[in-house]
Amino acid sequence: MRNFQEFVNTKVLITGGLGFIGSSLARRLVQLHANVTLVDSLIPLYGGNFFNIHNIKDQVTVNISDVRDPYAMAYLVQGQDYLFNLAGQTSHIDSMTDPQTDLDINASAQLSILEACRKHNPSVKIIFASTRQLYGKPEYLPVDEKHPIRPVDVNGINKLAGEWYHLLYNNVYKIRACALRLTNTYGPGMRVKDARQTFLGIWVRNLIKGIPIKVFGNGLQLRDFNYVEDVVDALLLAAVNPKADGEVFNLGSTEYINLRNLATLLIEIFQKGIYEILPFPPDLKAIDIGDYYSNYSKINKSLGWSPRVPLRDGLKQTIEYYIQNKTNYLE
Repeated sequence: MRNFQEFVNTKVLITGGLGFIGSSLARRLVQLHANVTLVDSLIPLYGGNFFNIHNIKDQVTVNISDVRDPYAMAYLVQGQDYLFNLAGQTSHIDSMTDPQTDLDINASAQLSILEACRKHNPSVKIIFASTRQLYGKPEYLPVDEKHPIRPVDVNGINKLAGEWYHLLYNNVYKIRACALRLTNTYGPGMRVKDARQTFLGIWVRNLIKGIPIKVFGNGLQLRDFNYVEDVVDALLLAAVNPKADGEVFNLGSTEYINLRNLATLLIEIFQKGIYEILPFPPDLKAIDIGDYYSNYSKINKSLGWSPRVPLRDGLKQTIEYYIQNKTNYLE
C-alpha cells in the first residue's frame, strides 16, 4: 500500500467533508499528517453527519458553509494545496423533482468554486467526484471513458457540466484538475436513512431493522461496487500524480453481481433477512439504466489504481459498522 508522503503538512480542503466519502478521506489524510478543513452545509437531505468524524473531530477544522455561497468558497480555497471537491446532490429522483436545486449545487456552484480558485488560489490541485450516471444506459459492457455520454436524468447532465467546467479550467487557466467517475461506492458512513446516496444504504438499513429488502425489476440487473477505502486510494493517487491533470477516470471493479444475488449475499452475511422482487415504481423505471459495470483500465495504467477490497469483505465490514452504530445512522 502506498504511503502518500506527499500529504505531510499540506493544507487540504474537502467539500462535502462530513459526508460519506469526504469523512473517510479526511480520516486517511489525518493519518498522513495533513492539515484538513472540511466544508459541509449539513442540509438534512444530503449526506453530512457529525458522527462520521467522531474519532477525528479534534484533528480537523470544520466549516459549516454551503458550496453555493461564493463568498465563503472564495475565503476557504485560499492557501490550500489540494481541494477534494466532493460536495454534490446525489439523488437521481430528487434531481427530477427539483431540477433547479440540482443545477445550483452540481453545476453553478462548481463554476463559482473554480472561479474562486482562479482568482484566489490558481496553484491548487482539484479532484472532482463525478459519476457513472452520465453514461446513461450502456451500449456495451464494461463501460470505458470512450463510451457515449447520454445521461438519463437531470443529475447526470449537471454532474457532466460540473466535470467539464473542471477540465476547461485545467485546459484554459492551467488550474490542475481531474475527475473520477465513481460507480456504486459503499461502506461505513454511507447514508442509510433513504436511497438518496445509494440503494445499498437502504438495503442495509432494512436488513438490520428486519424489513424485507426491496429489489426492483427482475433483480437481474448487473452492478459493480467500490468499497470506500478503495475510492479514497483513487482520490489520493489522482491528487499527487501529474498524469491525472485534465483527465477523467472511471472507477470500477472486476467483480460485478446482479441485484438478486447481492441481496442474497447480504442476507447470508447477516445470517437472517428476506428480499422481495417488486415492479419498478414509475419514477425509477423512467431513469433505470439496466446493466452497468465499468472498465477501469485507464486509471489502472495511468495511476496504478485497482480495487483491493473484495465485495464480501466490504459488505461484512459495512454491516458490522451499522450494527455497532445504528443509533447514529438508522434512526
